[in-house]
Amino acid sequence: MSILFLSALVNCDLGVRESCIRDCTLNGKMDGDSSEDDGLGFNEKSALDLGNGEGVSSSAIADEVVPDRMVTDVHNAVDAFNSPDVHVDGMKPATRLEMTNFQYSGSEGSDRVAERRDVGPSRGFERLCSAFVSSALSRGEGGPDYVNVLRQMEKSLLRAPSSMIETERFFLAHADRSQSRESHKSVCIGEANRGCDTMQHKRAKILEHSQECNYSAMTSSGSGMPASPLDAGQNLSHCMSVSTETEMHMFLNSPFDETRIHMGCGRAGGNDDEDENGCSKAEEYEVKMDLTDDLLHMVFSFLDHISLCSAARVCRQWRAASAHEDFWRRLDFRNLNIAPLQFADMCNRYPNVTEVDIFGTRAVETLAQKALNSLRSLEVLTLGRGHFGDAFFHALIDCPFLSNLDISESLLGNGIQEIPVCHDRLHHLSMTKCRVSRLSIRCPQLETLSLKRTNMTHAILSCPQLKELNIAFCNKLSDAGIRSIATSCTMLTSLDISNCSPVTDETLREIALACPNLHVLDASYCPNISLESVRLPLLTDLNLRNCEGINSGSMTSLSYCYMLEELQLDFCWILTSVSLDLPRLRSISLVHCRRFVDLNLRCPSLSSITICNCPVLNRITITSNALQKLVLQKQESLASVHLQCQVLQEVDLSECESLKNSICDVFSDGGGCPMLKSLVLDSCESLTKVGLRSTSLISLSLVGCRGMKSLELCCPNLQHVFLDGCDHLEDASFCPVGLTSLNLGICPKLVKLQLEAPQMTILELKGCGVLSQAAINCPNLISLDASFCSQLQDDCLSATTASCPYVESLILMSCPSVGADGLSSLCRLPNLTLLDLSYTFLTNLQPVFDSCTQLEVLKLQACKYLVNSSLDALHKRGALPALRELDLSYGSICQSAIEELLSSCTNLTHVSLNGCANMHDLDWSSGVDQCFQLKSADESLHLPNALGNDIETSEEHVQTSEEHVRLLQNLNCVGCPNIKKVVIPSSACCVHLSSLNLSLSANLKEVNLSCCNLSFLNLSNCCSLEILVLDCPRLTSLLLQSCGIEEKVLEDAISHCNMLETLDIRFCPKITGVGNIRLVCPSLKRLFSSLWP
Repeated sequence: MSILFLSALVNCDLGVRESCIRDCTLNGKMDGDSSEDDGLGFNEKSALDLGNGEGVSSSAIADEVVPDRMVTDVHNAVDAFNSPDVHVDGMKPATRLEMTNFQYSGSEGSDRVAERRDVGPSRGFERLCSAFVSSALSRGEGGPDYVNVLRQMEKSLLRAPSSMIETERFFLAHADRSQSRESHKSVCIGEANRGCDTMQHKRAKILEHSQECNYSAMTSSGSGMPASPLDAGQNLSHCMSVSTETEMHMFLNSPFDETRIHMGCGRAGGNDDEDENGCSKAEEYEVKMDLTDDLLHMVFSFLDHISLCSAARVCRQWRAASAHEDFWRRLDFRNLNIAPLQFADMCNRYPNVTEVDIFGTRAVETLAQKALNSLRSLEVLTLGRGHFGDAFFHALIDCPFLSNLDISESLLGNGIQEIPVCHDRLHHLSMTKCRVSRLSIRCPQLETLSLKRTNMTHAILSCPQLKELNIAFCNKLSDAGIRSIATSCTMLTSLDISNCSPVTDETLREIALACPNLHVLDASYCPNISLESVRLPLLTDLNLRNCEGINSGSMTSLSYCYMLEELQLDFCWILTSVSLDLPRLRSISLVHCRRFVDLNLRCPSLSSITICNCPVLNRITITSNALQKLVLQKQESLASVHLQCQVLQEVDLSECESLKNSICDVFSDGGGCPMLKSLVLDSCESLTKVGLRSTSLISLSLVGCRGMKSLELCCPNLQHVFLDGCDHLEDASFCPVGLTSLNLGICPKLVKLQLEAPQMTILELKGCGVLSQAAINCPNLISLDASFCSQLQDDCLSATTASCPYVESLILMSCPSVGADGLSSLCRLPNLTLLDLSYTFLTNLQPVFDSCTQLEVLKLQACKYLVNSSLDALHKRGALPALRELDLSYGSICQSAIEELLSSCTNLTHVSLNGCANMHDLDWSSGVDQCFQLKSADESLHLPNALGNDIETSEEHVQTSEEHVRLLQNLNCVGCPNIKKVVIPSSACCVHLSSLNLSLSANLKEVNLSCCNLSFLNLSNCCSLEILVLDCPRLTSLLLQSCGIEEKVLEDAISHCNMLETLDIRFCPKITGVGNIRLVCPSLKRLFSSLWP
């Protein structure tokens, strides 16, 4: 008899069960004989019929063969298996099995041991067998026939051919936990484990082809108590997540047997494939996890209860390890709807539990009573959201080891009577947010007590060892009641009376006398206290937040708190001044003190100070040896600051608009802050003259100091300075500073600059329009930008080049005062590679040609006074041989000079001729360009060798031709209004030209290009364009936006551009479609057209 047969029994009706049992017995399958139905006791079709409730043939039934008592026992077992209420020998209701998705895969004819994958919820076969035997034993009729039947059932499984085992994969374990949710898992049938060792010596095993290792357990026939930690319960709180509830529920309802566990090893007695130790050869295909019990214990010690429940479903060893008493010393059922029976079983199974949390559970009163009665070793008990009467508090004495009791959000008693709390060993008691009228607490060992937010009107404490008391928000306690409670505890070290509005200074004086060891006092939100005549010499932490009675006179009482370390005075509305001399004070807070004017602190240990939104604060004096950071932002009235802080490193006085120039003396050497590194004075608009001399200062920020006119810094280690928005700065001196870069481009009124910075590499003076005196001594300066310094003279430029010999980039754009003398001084800059003289009035460039022999980039934009001969040295005498980039945009040089320059200066790679009105045509197929070709050919044919002979060889001809190839890569002729024709043939040798920009050339009509490496062409807004011929095989981007070109011309032009990917033809009125364009140029990936929706 197999699991197929038993599963069918579960799902069929009573009559069919009897017929099937008798039919199976008549055919002799109980004794293990094999037949044509593959040794399973009946064929698969019969099983399907049973599962569907169709029954079997009546001709196969013989009532006289099977004893009636066996049939009755089977019926009882199946009923116990299916019924949600009936128990058999203490067994809990088992889950039902459903047969779904059956697919028969044929048969294979050899006996072998099957591998199995045991899934936790699918234990139907073992449970049904156990119920079958248990029913017989309960009536005292468990004879040999029952044992034989059970053994034959196991053997039939072991002899099942592999094909049948594969067929039986259609079974899914159905755990009907919530009556509405179904979960299916595939079950792989395997051999039973008859010869498994005891649990202590068994290790978990993982099958080679299994994705998970689970277990299938058989309950003992004589077991009356489930062995898993949480077996007794069935329902959990829906407050948990679905996954968490499922894991815990399955663990609570899974049976466990110490004597018989079916492991993944799949061993069974009587099989031909077993070895001498009784283990199957299937173990040769298994991978063992070498996890000893000690190692598992160590690993499981890091898991919470939910994870332990999940681990328990893996295998027998893990289940036993997860049930160890060490992991269940704390029962946490917080906000779970645990049943009282389940909780009682847990308490009985683990009597040594030391901590229980049942806050928010159903019937919390019953559970708490059970915990007190059953758990004699209980030390910590957490309760809440219940109603606890006298019986509960009287039962506390039943837990002699109880040391911590936490009750919150509960009703104690009937709300009128006095609640007694008596316990000899209780150390910590918390009763927060509880409704109770009167309390009587007598706990001689109690150390901490919290009655926060209780509505009690009277309390009696007899706790001689109490050290911490919290009665915050107990608004119904009178001043006398608070005084009585606090003074009865003479050992108090911490007292919280915050939000107890009735408290007065008299109560505080009584407490100070009765509790000489008081260290921590929280009296915040107590409006009736002023600390008058209150002496607390051992106080270390004092909170007076929002105490409306605290005033300047209260500081006298605070001066007696010699041990005070932390002080909070936030929202003390009438406090005007604070003057304290406390050697141990480490932290003070003054926030939103509206009338606070003067602060005087002489506290050597002060390390933290918070002052914010004190609108009338005028003076601050601080003496400290521990303060490292001081932040005093938005103190509009602060005018005077005196600091003696030896380790102060950061100061932020942003938006302190009343600060005077004298503040600079505080932060200079000798001012009391010798280790200052960062100073922020942003938006201090009253500062007019800033002078700092500090050897420690590294960073300085003066952003938005609009009133500052003079700046003098002598800070050799200064590395960062920020001067944005200093619009009125006229005189600046940085001598010396450790700056590596400086930007003064936001100082339009700067006239005089003195700079000494040995480490500086970048200097920007862009926008200093009136700068006329500049003494710059930066020996390592690399880049100097003096754009728009219209008053910069030749003498300043000469002095700068003398003191900064390593300058590589010099920008003198819009410096009209720079003349020939200044340019001649550039000879002192041997590394100069970039020179920008745009928008100047220069007429002669010869000083540049003579001085800057290594120049690579020359920008001459809008130099209107340059004549055609100004560039003769470039294309006639070979000046600036290293020049690669030339910008002549918006100049007045004529067409012939430009053509000669382009034909002769073949070393140029980037040329810009934007906006050149004198540029008419760019035709390199005739004129001067022909001279270039003839000259190149002539030179290539006549090359003198070392002996002075003329040699004409093809190799030398090729070599010479390569030397005369143009290096031009980028040519920009944007906005040239008079250019009409651009022709660049292949004979022009522009093999390196990759980018050509002719946009905004309104009169351009013809473009004929033959450039093998051209990849980018921009002809946008060339509205007169009519002819476009392209022989550019590597062109990838063509921009024709707002052009007047015909569609046919465009198609012919791009037909030879095999690599064209981007085409922009938006707003081209003569192009009416894009279909032919895609056909002509199939390589297009991005086509921009205004014709598309």
